[in-house]
Amino acid sequence: MQPITDDDTPPRSWRQRPKPVGFEIAYKLDGDTLEIDTTRKIDRVRLAAVEQVRFVYAPSNLSSKGFKTQLRLSDGKTITFGNLSWRSLTDMDRDDAGYRAFVCALSAVIARANPRARFVAGKPFAFWVALAAVSVLSLLMLVFFTGRALLQGAHSTALLGLLLTAASYWQVSPMVMLNRPRDLANGEVPDDLVPGRTAG
Repeated sequence: MQPITDDDTPPRSWRQRPKPVGFEIAYKLDGDTLEIDTTRKIDRVRLAAVEQVRFVYAPSNLSSKGFKTQLRLSDGKTITFGNLSWRSLTDMDRDDAGYRAFVCALSAVIARANPRARFVAGKPFAFWVALAAVSVLSLLMLVFFTGRALLQGAHSTALLGLLLTAASYWQVSPMVMLNRPRDLANGEVPDDLVPGRTAG
């Protein structure tokens, strides 16, 4: 999953295998057009037709730090790609620096091709509110379960509840915090949802 680069230009291509079983997809910028090669066919998308660019935190499993970029076109179609690429059924490759370089190049072209394109971060508001509510309720239930076990003297059960609460918070907290909905400036790439920025 490496970006295709020239020596003197920023990465303008990106390859990803989005599913454990399936083909690799290649994305390539060609002027104001995004070329998408799915192995079986090649699509060309005019970036002036992009109405919205959304950045989200979307881990593929409990241990991965997955991020995705979604383009919504004027005809209602969406294009989504991320920083994680499956190498096998159990192994993933992560190239944050290459992903960020391509997303930055893509965002700059979209902002130039369609100055009215909307750049947003996080999940849609209604989805995020539901996610936050379910997450808080789940954590409260685990806390109640743990407290009840302690009061009844079931210390091993209470320990299990404490471990489950800690693990759930560790997993759910980034989903809620990083995916809070917010508007971005035209062409802006948020550091918290597009990792790989080098220091300085």
